[in-house]
Amino acid sequence: MTRIASAAAGFGASSAAGPLVMLLGMLMFALNDAMGKWLVSSYGLGQVILIRSVAALIILSPLLWKAGFAPIVGAERKGMQLARVIFSTVEVFCFYYAVMYLPLADVMTYWLAAPIYVAAASPFLLGEKVGWRRWSAIAVGFVGVIITLEPSSAMFTMPAVISIIGSAAFAFMMISGRFLRGTPDSTLVFFQITGAGIAGLFFVPFDWSPIQSQTDLLLLGLLGVVAMAAHMLVNRALKMSDAATVAPLQYTLLLYAVIFGWMFFGDVPRLTMIIGAALIVASGLFIFIREQMLKRRQADPPIEVP
Repeated sequence: MTRIASAAAGFGASSAAGPLVMLLGMLMFALNDAMGKWLVSSYGLGQVILIRSVAALIILSPLLWKAGFAPIVGAERKGMQLARVIFSTVEVFCFYYAVMYLPLADVMTYWLAAPIYVAAASPFLLGEKVGWRRWSAIAVGFVGVIITLEPSSAMFTMPAVISIIGSAAFAFMMISGRFLRGTPDSTLVFFQITGAGIAGLFFVPFDWSPIQSQTDLLLLGLLGVVAMAAHMLVNRALKMSDAATVAPLQYTLLLYAVIFGWMFFGDVPRLTMIIGAALIVASGLFIFIREQMLKRRQADPPIEVP
């Protein structure tokens, strides 16, 4: 993972390389999701998350050691840090539970709706002004979620409900992150991984399964390494290029999910999933572009006419 991060850093601050690094980060996240789906079919949820967290912390420790652990001890707004840890822990457990029962593409569609939830909650939690255009986009996004759920008497199955809860927790994790802009990324990731690991340790006695082979043990550890590599690549991409250039590339996760779901699990995308995903992606992109336009307007001072 450190080699991957070094390779990404080697690109320097070139904005042209930023999208390539972001695409690689999204690929790593998709691999993490596919590996997680494969592993939770054979091992306990708490067990997978615990081993994943331990492996990730082993990789992260040298970076924290180099910083003297000062960013962790002196972290800002500890109450908000705890809230973010709770949201991130709920999110990761919900995600791995959901992929046990649902196709990867379906679960990813629910999670990609998180920016829509953030936009809907921002007037109430962040005090941000949301105009009619973004409210319209939010409404379209929610329609996409409902279509993906396939409204029926069986609409609210447990995996579907867990997916909605998980994507909402992910949205609140994003919102809490906005209050913690001064916290280094490595500190946020450390708290996030540690919280998930502690929760996994709590559940391990209830769902531990003997590890069947050294290959499985390697994959369980690799899961954490891949997740850490994904986080580092995405953070590097955001530093190399403007967010307006690389952030929309997160939607390639859906393409990866469709491909990996078909290749490894035989999942064929449903028509309702495709339609719902299209509405969610279109809504999310519109909200993002609109936010970028408003930021540019606020940044550009008005021209005074003499």
